[in-house]
Amino acid sequence: MDVTLAAGSAWTDPACPVARAVDLVGDRWSLLIVRDAMDGATTFTEFHQRLGIARNILTDRLRKLVEHGILDRRAAADGRRHAYRLTDAGQDLFTAVVALRQWGERHAFTPDEPHSVLVDGQGRELPRLHPLGQDGTPLSAETSRVRKTSASG
Repeated sequence: MDVTLAAGSAWTDPACPVARAVDLVGDRWSLLIVRDAMDGATTFTEFHQRLGIARNILTDRLRKLVEHGILDRRAAADGRRHAYRLTDAGQDLFTAVVALRQWGERHAFTPDEPHSVLVDGQGRELPRLHPLGQDGTPLSAETSRVRKTSASG
């Protein structure tokens, strides 16, 4: 399923992939719902308990994430409620969530302040993400640029 903006909405900056991503998942609650879905939450109750979010806001964000193709909603095994699962597009947000987590570890905590740690299947912390060029050299904002598309295509 392709990720799309909800009907009746307009892209903030139609030619910019960052702006489109923010339009789809850029609010605080949506990203935290995606994070918790990656951590195993599947039901409204689980998201509500983990996040402490108001029920009406959770309902709205889950609906939007389903509309945007980030989550899929199905009947839960008990048949009384819905289960939410990340779509392929939602799973593709893993790298972005890891990048935000690692940025937060470096810049949102004091050096001695405890925080959760993301680990692999063997319990080892994930290595720091680094964008690399085609030749394997590290890239940064100073060593890369955006090539704009022409509107006349």
